[in-house]
Amino acid sequence: MLINNAGIMATPLTRDSRGYESQFSANHLGHFQLTARLWPALVNAHGARVVSVSSRGHQRAGIDFDDPQFQHRTYDKWQAYGQSKTANVLFAVELDRRGEANDIRAFALHPGAILTELGRYMTDDDLRGFGLSRENSSPGSVPAGRSVAEGGDFKTIEQGAATSVWCATSPRLAGMGGVYCLDVDVAEVLASDSAIGAGVQPRAIDPKNAERLWTLSEELTGVTVQLLSGISH
Repeated sequence: MLINNAGIMATPLTRDSRGYESQFSANHLGHFQLTARLWPALVNAHGARVVSVSSRGHQRAGIDFDDPQFQHRTYDKWQAYGQSKTANVLFAVELDRRGEANDIRAFALHPGAILTELGRYMTDDDLRGFGLSRENSSPGSVPAGRSVAEGGDFKTIEQGAATSVWCATSPRLAGMGGVYCLDVDVAEVLASDSAIGAGVQPRAIDPKNAERLWTLSEELTGVTVQLLSGISH
């Protein structure tokens, strides 16, 4: 099993050494490259699962295929984060399609609202937008009265990890792949015009978008996967 969990969120405009926008680079392209390099091991596992940790934030933005690096449009840190999280879901869709012949299945998920170091770049205004403050948002904590056990929307770190582990191990997902999960279950597909909610946007599981993103990712990274031989380049 491979769980692609690394990520950054809502960063100021930063570019990697190749000039790529940092959230798209770290949250998607890094996972794409790592998975491609590990392809022989995934094939040899004879039943591998690849899990991409996305976010409800994917509902904020799709992929701007004309300008994914914010070279011509005004940078918005939440739009950039949403784009990268949509990329996580689309990556799972296309990876599953390409990997199924080698018994490799892929999943994406929303772990839930969890206070971790992912929020290190959030400003005071950002925190207020989520009903938080510096005083009640320390990593690993759960805001008073807002835990899932109390009917709220915040999880502990262990609760947040549960869906990742479930996607990687649950026999309920045998023979399945390319789906988006949350709360240790397969999520519903939302209406395309719905507000942010519990489910996945249709654009994030669209197979044409998924294939297009895969091609773009190969072009940007110079990494390709030879699916039948199990060799990556």
